[in-house]
Amino acid sequence: MTVSVLFIVNVGAQSKLTADTAKTKLLWLGEKVMGQHTGTINLRSGWLNWQENKILSGEFNIDMASLKESENNQQLIGHLKSDDFFGVMKFPVAKLIITGSTPFDKGTGVVSGTLTIKDVTNPIEFKAAMQKKDDGIWFFANIVVDRTKYNIRYGSGSFFDNLGDKTIYDEFKLKVNLLVK
Repeated sequence: MTVSVLFIVNVGAQSKLTADTAKTKLLWLGEKVMGQHTGTINLRSGWLNWQENKILSGEFNIDMASLKESENNQQLIGHLKSDDFFGVMKFPVAKLIITGSTPFDKGTGVVSGTLTIKDVTNPIEFKAAMQKKDDGIWFFANIVVDRTKYNIRYGSGSFFDNLGDKTIYDEFKLKVNLLVK
């Protein structure tokens, strides 16, 4: 009887899981009328509180200075790090705060929270998939971010006229492969 009571208590226990920043991958995609650019960005740190198959809370710090582009186009990287885009000198960290999720009962859930870029914070919600593996718990998500909500308006057809084929789409995508232990 004691064993089953301990088991029941343990099932409901909250776990603080820490991100494995070396194995976590953040891939970005930015699109424009005449093409697209892709690259990576590093997770500086992160954790989440996990209980009863749900995320209760979490915080993830993204190292904006680590921004890389797949073709290693230094001019583009410099422009993305400039004040026209992410203003990395003034804002070296973007932050995702998780405030909760739906249960991951069938391997997927909806995660809610806030995203802060350039000191501007907006609510965010996205679907995520979860897999428990030998090396920890993996979460996978495709997050769509409207950059104009964070005062990143360079080349936006929503704010500037006559850009033609120089228009950069307002939304960029972030593909997340997060490992927590």
